[in-house]
Amino acid sequence: MTKPTPHISDATAPSCCPPIVTAALSEGDAEIMAATFKALADPVRLRLLSRVASHPNGEACVCDIADVGVSQPTVSHHLKKLREAGLLTSERRGTWVYYRPAPGVLASLGAFLADTEKAGKEDPSLAARVS
Repeated sequence: MTKPTPHISDATAPSCCPPIVTAALSEGDAEIMAATFKALADPVRLRLLSRVASHPNGEACVCDIADVGVSQPTVSHHLKKLREAGLLTSERRGTWVYYRPAPGVLASLGAFLADTEKAGKEDPSLAARVS
């Protein structure tokens, strides 16, 4: 059985999965989300994703984010895994590669994990933003 290509969201497609508190996941959605969380289950990958997502320009050159305590080939490996999981996109400009979060991916992850019932009781405006 081939695994589905992990992909949470892009600029034109809706989120792959409903919020976890609103519906049970289908087998396919569970495979996609498991691959995503597997990619995020490494501290170096989380740090790299955080550095890219929090960079002032919304994108980061690999030269600006590579200092995470591992070798350059290891950084490249982790960035490749994040791209394959659909969490990052990249663009080569000259000798450098620039990374940015895939469109909508962070919002989709947040919406998937959001407890929309609880959020609505605490702050109705938050529930409106999540749904």
